[in-house]
Amino acid sequence: MTEQPRFRLGFLTHVQGRDADLARTYRNAQELFVVADELGFDVGWVAQHHVPLGGGGLSSPWTFLAHAAARTTRIRLGTAITVLPLEDPIRLAEDVSTVDALSGGRVELGVGSGSSDLEYAAFGRDVARRRELTSEHLDVVRRALSNEEVGAPGFRVQPATGDFTDRIWQGVFSERGATHAASRGSNLLLNRAAYGHDAPTDAVQRPWADAFLTAWDRPRRPRIGLSRLVFPAKDRRTALRYIGDDVHRAALRMAEHGAFPKGLDLDEALRRFHAFHGSPEEIVTAFRQEQVLPLATDLITQFNPAVPDHDATVRALELIATEVAPALGWRPAARNEPAPAGV
Repeated sequence: MTEQPRFRLGFLTHVQGRDADLARTYRNAQELFVVADELGFDVGWVAQHHVPLGGGGLSSPWTFLAHAAARTTRIRLGTAITVLPLEDPIRLAEDVSTVDALSGGRVELGVGSGSSDLEYAAFGRDVARRRELTSEHLDVVRRALSNEEVGAPGFRVQPATGDFTDRIWQGVFSERGATHAASRGSNLLLNRAAYGHDAPTDAVQRPWADAFLTAWDRPRRPRIGLSRLVFPAKDRRTALRYIGDDVHRAALRMAEHGAFPKGLDLDEALRRFHAFHGSPEEIVTAFRQEQVLPLATDLITQFNPAVPDHDATVRALELIATEVAPALGWRPAARNEPAPAGV
């Protein structure tokens, strides 16, 4: 019997690239799923953005994941997140169930409310109701993915799905949100940064994780997905060559909207994004001080807001899977063994 890992290892892509050819950016992102599948990553995640990011952004994650399902064999496929208020919940459930069927039951559904006024305006939705709409739509999605009637008497989503009880996640940005996710039986997704706080991200989020676990009242084990900016390289100087400018520019943009203080230097930008960067040994040492990781069932590594070139991205994934994560207690599943659905 294969020993279960202490946590599942994932990677998250926002589907960005330096190339003006967005199709190439998408193809490169698909290649990351193939590489991660071969390296033993347990879950590959994508983020939905209707408004373009610098260098790309993915508006239609479920078509993207359907293609990834055809190119991979074992890695699980998820969204962190799908912007739920902008979706028709029944149509979303149809897409999710289709990808789940095509992938052999490998889907993880992460949802959230989003925050872009422009996206809400484009879809004719009231951004002031985003939390209410998230709850309403998630109720419908849950029923649909439980093969219950939705929309009208006699209507059920096809294809019928497997058990999604422990495969629905909610992204939150507060202790109240974490408690609400627990009350709904959703797994918890924590972002790589805690906006609007001066304390370190893990110090801010640890009470959220504790509140989630305290509020959990379901018979199954609660799951916490911890998203972190992780970029290993030969040394810190090399890592900063790939991510420093992007992280600094992103922090300055966030400051314009009040999420970070204005006038941040690079060191403070890296701290605000809670960046783990440098040699694998330096990153492992830093993670051993991370306050939320001991509670996490899933470590979700990402490079955003940095946009390293494709070769550097692949090399970073290799270092995460072969040096960083194993030193923290993770072990890849055997090549012919499916990624664990839970831990």
